[in-house]
Amino acid sequence: MGDRHAARRKGGGGSGDDDRPAIWRGYGKLVKHFRELAQLKQPDLADAVGYSYEQVASIEQGRRPAKAAFTEAAERVLNAGGALRVLQEDVELARLPLFFQDFALIEAEAVSRFSYDPLLIPGLLQTEEYARALLNAHFPPLDDEIVEERVAARLARQALIERKHPPIVFVFIIEESALYRRVDGTEVMKAQLQWLLKCAQLRNVGVQIMPTERAAHSGLNGAMVLVEDCERRQFVYIESQDIGTVVSAREQVSEFWIRYGMLRSQALDTEESVRLIERVAGDL
Repeated sequence: MGDRHAARRKGGGGSGDDDRPAIWRGYGKLVKHFRELAQLKQPDLADAVGYSYEQVASIEQGRRPAKAAFTEAAERVLNAGGALRVLQEDVELARLPLFFQDFALIEAEAVSRFSYDPLLIPGLLQTEEYARALLNAHFPPLDDEIVEERVAARLARQALIERKHPPIVFVFIIEESALYRRVDGTEVMKAQLQWLLKCAQLRNVGVQIMPTERAAHSGLNGAMVLVEDCERRQFVYIESQDIGTVVSAREQVSEFWIRYGMLRSQALDTEESVRLIERVAGDL
C-alpha cells in the first residue's frame, strides 16, 4: 500500500506556478490526444458529450477535473478503450487536499471508522453550506474554484456512509462545544444540526456527544480517526493545521484503540446524544 500511496502523491500535486494537480493535466492531454485522433474539434466533442465548449476546454487544459459522467461519455465518443476510465479514480482523489489523499485511500477500503472531533462537526456529516463556510475561512485564503472543488470532494466522500458492499460501521464522538459554534450563522448551524440528527438515525452510524462538563479526558490531546480495512488492518489518522499523519505501527495503533474505547465510555450514549442535539437545535 505504501508504493501505491507514494504514486498518488506524485500524481496528485502540481508544481511551479501551476497548482493544478498533475493528474488533471495528464488526463486533459489524453482527452485532447483522443479527440485529435478522432478528428474532432473541441466544440464537436462538447456537443457529442453534452458539455459546454468552455467545460471541455477547461478539462483539456487541466483546469478542472472530469466527472465520471464526462469520462464515460468521452470513452464512448472517442473510443478511448478504457484509458480515460482507469484514470477517473485518481482524478477524483486529486480534488482532495494533498495531505489528506493517502488517508482517503485507506478510508475508501474501511469496514469500520471511529472518530473523535473536538472542534467541529466531522466532514462526513457536514452539510454543503457548513463545509463551504469552513473552507472560505481558510487562511491564507483559497481560490474560489479550489473551495468549490473541495466542497464537492467532501460531499462525494459522504457516499461512504451509504455504501452497501461492504457497509461501513461509523462512530462519531463529537465534543459538545462543536454544537454551539455557529459556523456561518444561525440558519446554517440549525440545518447542520438537523442533518446530524438525520445521520444519527442510520443503522450503521453512531453519534455520541462528549459533554463539556466531563472532566479532563485523553481526547483533549486532539482529533483522531481509527479505521479498520477489509483485510482487518488497523490505522489511525491524525490531522491538524493542514498536516495529516497516518499511523500504522501496531503498538501505537493499539494504544489509540484503547484510548478510544475509554472515550466512548465517557461520552453520552447515542440516545442521550440525540436528545442533546435536539435541544441545541431547538434553541437556535
